[in-house]
Amino acid sequence: MNQQHQNPVITCCQRLIQKQSYSGEEKDVVDEIHDIMTELNYDEITIDRYGNIIGMMRGNLPGKHILFDGHIDTVPVNAAQWQHSPYAADIIDGKIYGRGTSDMKGAVAAMLTAVSDFAHDSNRQFAGNLYVSCVVHEECFEGVASRLISQKVKPDVVIIGEASELNLKIGQRGRAEIVLETFGKPAHSANPETGINAVYSMATLLNALQKMAVEQHPQLGKGILEVTDVKSSPWPGASVVPDYCRATADRRLLTGETPASVLAPLQILLENCAAQDPRFKAKVSFAEGQETCWTGEQIQAVRFFPGWIMDETSPLVQTALTALRATGLTPQVTTYSFCTNGSHYAGEAKIPTLGFGPSRENLAHVIDEYIEVEQLLGAAQGYYALAKALTR
Repeated sequence: MNQQHQNPVITCCQRLIQKQSYSGEEKDVVDEIHDIMTELNYDEITIDRYGNIIGMMRGNLPGKHILFDGHIDTVPVNAAQWQHSPYAADIIDGKIYGRGTSDMKGAVAAMLTAVSDFAHDSNRQFAGNLYVSCVVHEECFEGVASRLISQKVKPDVVIIGEASELNLKIGQRGRAEIVLETFGKPAHSANPETGINAVYSMATLLNALQKMAVEQHPQLGKGILEVTDVKSSPWPGASVVPDYCRATADRRLLTGETPASVLAPLQILLENCAAQDPRFKAKVSFAEGQETCWTGEQIQAVRFFPGWIMDETSPLVQTALTALRATGLTPQVTTYSFCTNGSHYAGEAKIPTLGFGPSRENLAHVIDEYIEVEQLLGAAQGYYALAKALTR
């Protein structure tokens, strides 16, 4: 990548970092991205009702719609814990520091500039249209806000920009948030025999849950089921036998799993517990969430985000590998260990999807988050190559 293309990538990344953008509070960074897209001569800029902003570069030849996708919301910070200001975007020893550098405004900056550079350098003599989607509320709902994007863009191929250390990702486990509820009968704790303790029922259920076998995928790993919190009611429960208990479990989904197939073995587990104790009453379901977007729109979803996998031998994967290697990059073909917007594009909409992005997974959400400038430039180089290869 020449110097003419390098400097705008770095500056763009800094501009995005300097705009705080917690989930539901992305307006300032959306305004900044609108300015950047305008400066970079995007042909079309749209903002949907959730507040996603999408830029389009139109090719002069008929062809496919190629979408580069990255989220622009971040998790919060406690600035007092940071050695470097989370919103100054200072460059120190080859690293840009700030919230969202690795997760994932660095990738978004690289996409914005690379797509513009390619469109300009080619004089728009490419087939199809190139899109960059800058997505809200991903930290709360992986892929939910992306549903509006795929409705509008109708992409033929999606490139997810989540951190991959410039490797090519061909899949991910999905995620479901499962709610387990047990129901009892309240009583004074001095006379517990007159009640039914929902916490004891939950303990029975969780003990059985630990013995459940989990499925395994050769590339994606285990379909983990891990309890993440437990809460009883009434709380505080001084001198009261609790009549309700709720536990939340994180379920990592493998390909092909559906809401029905995930709940079925858990329902059997509840029935087995009830068969052993006629006082046992329980329910299993998926958690639901609702948040308010910066536009004022409500975004809500059942917390079930599917997994997906691409065939490594497919023409798309091989085309992407060839393009990236031609730039001097040395990508390995691997899978993400976490959930991304690919849960919608590939998992729900069945759109061919790949992941390629700068930086490391373990730099997301940390104190003094940073991105290495070398990784940022490598990503821009890679996105340029992918835009060229996928619009031939």
